Amino acid sequence: MKKISVITPCYNEEVNVEICAQELRKVMHEQLPGYEYEHIFADNASTDSTLAKLREIAAKDQRVKVISNSRNVGPFRNMWNAMKSATGDAVVPQLAADLQDPPSVIPEFVASWEAGYLVTYGVRAKREESITMRMARGLYYRIIKKFATAVIPLNSGEYLLADKKVIDSILSVDDQYPYIRGLIAQTSVKSASVSYTWVKRERGKSKNSFISLIDQAINGFVSTSRVPARLALLGGFILSFLGFAYAIFTLIMAFISGGSSPVGIPTIIVGIFLLGGVQLLFLGLIGEYILSIHGQVRRTPPMFEVERINFKEDNG
Repeated sequence: MKKISVITPCYNEEVNVEICAQELRKVMHEQLPGYEYEHIFADNASTDSTLAKLREIAAKDQRVKVISNSRNVGPFRNMWNAMKSATGDAVVPQLAADLQDPPSVIPEFVASWEAGYLVTYGVRAKREESITMRMARGLYYRIIKKFATAVIPLNSGEYLLADKKVIDSILSVDDQYPYIRGLIAQTSVKSASVSYTWVKRERGKSKNSFISLIDQAINGFVSTSRVPARLALLGGFILSFLGFAYAIFTLIMAFISGGSSPVGIPTIIVGIFLLGGVQLLFLGLIGEYILSIHGQVRRTPPMFEVERINFKEDNG
């Protein structure tokens, strides 16, 4: 009997974890009775009663497994660590605790996997959120799709199903801030997609702050594309050439005017500020890549697990 591993990263989701476990159990029992499964909750040092509720759920169902981190390491590192403990023949890296990505899509993932696709992406065809957020996310996904070195389906996230061989392949990468969907896409294996509606959160509030979303977006961009750095190089070359040409023009005008100051001092001042602003923009862009390198070389303290429940090593 084949086994499916489903990972739910969570942080302060006390109102959602029990319902999430119930909904996945229902889908597996009713629609995928011929498969075993494990539901791994990766708790990111929650400060509410999330962990206590997870202990209760795991005590009643051995298929529910829990990893508790000593600190909040962010959703991507949290998923990455949980993926290392997944034992299924196929893995769903992220089933959100708030169920905005509905578990009812998983049978479609499995059907695609059984049809021979090693990766099946969940594509959020519709989003039940504000028009501002829809536009912002849509623009970001299109930029990623356009410039990434691998093909990442539009509007897809970590809610996908990948064969364990694919998961093992990306886990071999030593990445301190993994962009999981990008790494999976870079394997370039046979893939498919399933469309669904990303529903509105019904309980609790999202713990992903605006700053956190920006950080994740920038990481995704610099992890999957060299285009920004190349554009900075090209733009810098063009602006340097134009600046040199303007300097020659100013020198010629100085000779023609007999040493008097040429007309257009305001233009020069504007040009200086414009070039200075562009340079700072490019330096900031290059700085993002340097920060990525810095994080990879000089690592943060390793993740420490304070508790593991229902894993084999715990059961002796």
